[in-house]
Amino acid sequence: MSATTVAPVRAGSGGYVLRTATPADLGGARAVMLDTVYRDLRSGYVPRWHADIIDPETAYLRPDRCTLLVAEYEGEIVATGAVRDRGPQAPPNPRWVADRFPSGTTAQLCRIYVAPGHRRRGLARRLVRELCDFVAAADGYEAVYLHTDPAVPGAEPFWRSLADEVCDERALPGGGQGIVHFELPMPVPATPAR
Repeated sequence: MSATTVAPVRAGSGGYVLRTATPADLGGARAVMLDTVYRDLRSGYVPRWHADIIDPETAYLRPDRCTLLVAEYEGEIVATGAVRDRGPQAPPNPRWVADRFPSGTTAQLCRIYVAPGHRRRGLARRLVRELCDFVAAADGYEAVYLHTDPAVPGAEPFWRSLADEVCDERALPGGGQGIVHFELPMPVPATPAR
């Protein structure tokens, strides 16, 4: 999905537009992200985990192999989804997970958040499809990785419907961070129509 592409979301009720974020969208995107980390994740803003939320332009709009998508409804940003070009770090993640998904060759899906009043309309699933299309078109990615907090209602079943579990930290001695690591199938670039 390029910066000029506008792709309407066809799932659920009408009126949603899914597109690549612009600098004008960052305030709305930041609001969705911060609301999620405070309400759903209950961690609040933690600089070492959430610096990209405060400066999404540097994290997602400037690098060629990163992107931030937004879903807009009646002029308001109601959902976000991003790709960053770095894998999980160890610590705090298990070393073997970090080694399996090295930065540079790993596309990490992140910040796939939907405002509460707009959930269950297919937005998250559509964001994942579009982000995977972005990964397929980008050069140099060899894996698609993400992690989720299973304490967030609906997050774990959603990701289990799309991805393969790599590590459930709840099963590790001491429970790790309690998150679940997943890998999605590497998307295949679209072939041009003849």
